Amino acid sequence: MNIDAVMDSPTVAAAVAPVAPASEYKGPSNVSTTNACKLCTPLGATLAFKGVEGAVSFLHGSQGCATYMRRYIISHFREPMDIASSSLGEKNAIYGGGPNLKKGLLNAMQKYGAKVIGVATTCLTETIGDDVPRLLAEFREEFRDLPLAELVHVSTPSYSGTHMDGFHGAVKAIANQLCVDAAPQNARVNVFSGMVSPADIRHLKEICLAFGVEPIVLPDYSETLDAPALLDYENIPSGGTPLSDLRAMSGARASIDLGRAISAQETAGTSLHGRFGVPLFRLGLPVGIRETDAFFEALKAITGVETPRELALERGRYIDSLVDGHKYVSGLRAVVYGEEDLCIGLTSFLAEIGVQPVLVATGARNRDLAAHIQAACGDVLRRMPIVREGADFFDIVEQAQGLAPDLLVGHSKGQRAARDWDIPLLRVGFPIHDRFGGQRLLHLGYRGAQSLFDRLVNLVLEKKQNDSDIGYGYL
Repeated sequence: MNIDAVMDSPTVAAAVAPVAPASEYKGPSNVSTTNACKLCTPLGATLAFKGVEGAVSFLHGSQGCATYMRRYIISHFREPMDIASSSLGEKNAIYGGGPNLKKGLLNAMQKYGAKVIGVATTCLTETIGDDVPRLLAEFREEFRDLPLAELVHVSTPSYSGTHMDGFHGAVKAIANQLCVDAAPQNARVNVFSGMVSPADIRHLKEICLAFGVEPIVLPDYSETLDAPALLDYENIPSGGTPLSDLRAMSGARASIDLGRAISAQETAGTSLHGRFGVPLFRLGLPVGIRETDAFFEALKAITGVETPRELALERGRYIDSLVDGHKYVSGLRAVVYGEEDLCIGLTSFLAEIGVQPVLVATGARNRDLAAHIQAACGDVLRRMPIVREGADFFDIVEQAQGLAPDLLVGHSKGQRAARDWDIPLLRVGFPIHDRFGGQRLLHLGYRGAQSLFDRLVNLVLEKKQNDSDIGYGYL
């Protein structure tokens, strides 16, 4: 069983027709990063660790790193976010941070009762050369008489990647270091969801259950970062992927890796496939019809179950809304930016609804973004957009000014450009600081496409209404 067979099916794969080339990019006119279109690498790792039951995220570095990340995460998810730190200072930069790391791990176990501690390095500890695997081995030996938490470590210097690198690196580290033995065969499916919203994770679980299969979603922060109100404060929020599920991944009937831009890297899915022979399906994020169809075809191949009626109805209702609403958005020009896999999915979604993406930009590098966009969009993309990797918002604004965009699609960092150009901003992805409910935005599946389409059409109608002297009571 492999994804090639699924992608070769006529329902999923349309021939990638040649599209008109984009305008040639001449290179940046600035020499430094100005308002980056990415976040730091260990931030992504802390989010991934937050999706494991009983886990505490631990940054091996200075206190300021943890404070910065907590600020970003809390303002998006509107939930408490504790990040432990080894709190290194000038002395540790010279003599090493080992003693602080060990004290910090003991504190995290004693004060939080952590079952798992995810240790992510920072620029400081990577630069001074702290050997974290050795330090953790020493810690286990020195305190072997205590009931120790499971320790997972990942290398995440910000100067060699983005928050997405940290996220995927942490997910792979969790799978490699906590799923080490062959488990009995079971009927479950591993779903590596990528960095999506808690609402998206809940919907992915609903979809799998509708196909009659119980998923093991990693990471699962659908509760830990979108929790109900409680009378008593929990040191570690309930929820997350249980340790027992993590250890059962090696016996699952299949794994699904969601993300085209990580296809050249080793992932949790490729690791389980290589070590235990778990069949692997590698797909794009299911944003829009084409990518969601491919996801459903994979589930059909795994389970032998046809698309359940309730999900087929969601697809039909979405298509009906495209018939009703295409006249409002067809022909509009969009600039898309953000995480690379979300950019690919959003570009496919926009092309399907008749919006022409003119610029797609991400802060990541070496992702082969243009090829992935063409593969995801196929013959629905009339003209290939300009594709920028390693971009910051100076680059994006400079490039977009000559493209006459009608709307921006991305996170809150595009707000100033949208205001300056007097065009709508469809807020998606992470971070969303200037609006409420970012953790509950749905992007995936037919239901997510419906939500995106409704929001987009209403932004366009609101813009037309506000710009009119008459006001238009009916549109």
